[in-house]
Amino acid sequence: MATTTLAATPARPRTLHVRPGDSVQAAVDAVDGPGRTIVVHPGVHREVVHVPASLEDLTIRGVEGQDPRAAVIVHDHANGTPLPDGSGTYGTAGSATFTSAAPGLTVRGLTLANDWLRADHPETTGTQAVAAYVTGDRTLFHRVRLLGHQDTLFADTTALTAFDRQYFRDCYVEGDVDFVFGRATAVFERCHFRTLARDVDFTPKGMVFAPATARANPHGFLATRCRFTSGAEDGAYELARPWVPSYETTAWPSLVVRDSWLGPGIDPVTPYTNMRDAYPWQTMRFAEHANSGPGAVISVPENRPQLTAAQAAEHTRATYLGDWRPDA
Repeated sequence: MATTTLAATPARPRTLHVRPGDSVQAAVDAVDGPGRTIVVHPGVHREVVHVPASLEDLTIRGVEGQDPRAAVIVHDHANGTPLPDGSGTYGTAGSATFTSAAPGLTVRGLTLANDWLRADHPETTGTQAVAAYVTGDRTLFHRVRLLGHQDTLFADTTALTAFDRQYFRDCYVEGDVDFVFGRATAVFERCHFRTLARDVDFTPKGMVFAPATARANPHGFLATRCRFTSGAEDGAYELARPWVPSYETTAWPSLVVRDSWLGPGIDPVTPYTNMRDAYPWQTMRFAEHANSGPGAVISVPENRPQLTAAQAAEHTRATYLGDWRPDA
């Protein structure tokens, strides 16, 4: 049976340690108040972890100073994976290895992964396989590796009326199709996005972002001082396409990529595309500012909307996160 060691230290929040053979979920279930910390020691934890909304200001982190590769939480559900009771499939959100609706969550210095592979399941049509599904306000990910293929990071909100804020700093995110998506107000600072090699005979092979920002929300996804690399051939990927969900057809997706380096894997001629013909990307809030690299070349200006300096001043970490000042 999995065990969890609980240690209390004077003048510090209660801390739970998860070592090899222990369960991260058991530690989450043992949290008895706000402001607690779970330390995940080096090892691979193959399990699904769910952090409920009641666990405010929880921190889940690796051991201080360790490489984020050392502590791994991984599972392999996909959208189309049958549920154990035969009542259906997991669905996109249900496929997530790590799920949190908790306000004030901090995750640091570890890896969250979904290692489900299309090639191993040719019979499955729902190939979305989420590594992390996050909805709580004031969510901070620092030095976290997020690994998957389709729909790696679901940055969403707790309700259609909520504008929950998320901040990702010094993170690594990889995937192939819409692998950063959702309706959150999300800032990605100094993050590394990597598009994967994909053995298909069409282009684009995928997109990095698929925002689904609410029309009333002035801020969607912001990537600043990031870099975009690829394991695929040059021009195989696009930066984004809009996601207008069937349950929120009034969505007005928003994405700004600024002060970032875009490698040759991003198509410089057509960096954006439509998800469905009814919602062309040109009608969305997509823009760039002061990017560099071969994937940022402005060869067809109308295909790359650019912010003026004055407009760019409205798209910063401070303007997106408001009165929340996360200290990474």
